[in-house]
Amino acid sequence: MDGTPQDRPLTGPQTVPLTGIESVAERLRLIRIVSQQRRYHGRPTPLLPSKPEIISVLTDVVGLLYPRHFGPPGLTPDETDAHVLRMLGSVRQRLRQQVEREWHLSESHPGQAGSSHAAVVAAGFVDSLVRIRDLHDTDIAAAYAGDPSAKSLDEIVFCFPGVSAILHHRIAHELYRLGAPMTARIMAEYSHSVTGIDIHPGARIGPAFFADHGTGVVIGETSVIGRNVRIYQQVTLGAKRFEADESGALVKGQPRHPVIEDDVVIYAGAAILGRITIGRGSVIGGGVWLTEGVPPGTAVTQAKPQLSVVALRQA
Repeated sequence: MDGTPQDRPLTGPQTVPLTGIESVAERLRLIRIVSQQRRYHGRPTPLLPSKPEIISVLTDVVGLLYPRHFGPPGLTPDETDAHVLRMLGSVRQRLRQQVEREWHLSESHPGQAGSSHAAVVAAGFVDSLVRIRDLHDTDIAAAYAGDPSAKSLDEIVFCFPGVSAILHHRIAHELYRLGAPMTARIMAEYSHSVTGIDIHPGARIGPAFFADHGTGVVIGETSVIGRNVRIYQQVTLGAKRFEADESGALVKGQPRHPVIEDDVVIYAGAAILGRITIGRGSVIGGGVWLTEGVPPGTAVTQAKPQLSVVALRQA
């Protein structure tokens, strides 16, 4: 008799054919290993930042800056200070962990310095929150002054996507400035997904900024925007071209987006491209395409369309 399987002698290495699912998993594992070796150049695979945790930190920062609007439901005035204090500690601790993970992704950074760098970033960010709140209050006031449909400041805080987007940006920009660009970018892309407004965290935006309606607005990394600027939907502050080095690789970090001075209004659909300056108090009309700067107090509009009136033939 052949006997049971456990009674049969082993004559050599035994291989078990992979099932369909196991085969897919194994091939994915091999691709993953090659990708990680290429990405980290043989270094141990680091822990990655957690995108859900970073978004949670952003949500909690908004909630502690405006606890009555975005804090826990039913939060009473007597409970507010304790809630804010508790969330400040939580945000600092969680942010420090995520920034340390981001730091370890770069092979140019010594691993032992990651913890101290992350602690400095997290502490500096918490210290900046008073300034962020003061600055964002100017954005809320600008929205109320600039939109006749706004019935109250509370409505603006709750309902205006442009106001939400600029608050997210001010939070992300501070992290970008402090040396946590990936953490900042994750926050910015989350904001883009929920508001339809795409602001790179590197963009510098002055007080009293208002993106009215806002859907489709794009503001590039090196844009500089002054005080009391108002823009409308589908406005692009973009690059005209991307510079390349001798090898053909893109040159990064060069100023390539517009400078918008104080008190400028940019109407829907305008595209302003390249490192050009739009002078103080200028008005850029809807649908205008600009690749050259304009002096202060300039009004730029499209050419008026020519209308042809054609009598329809009666049947």
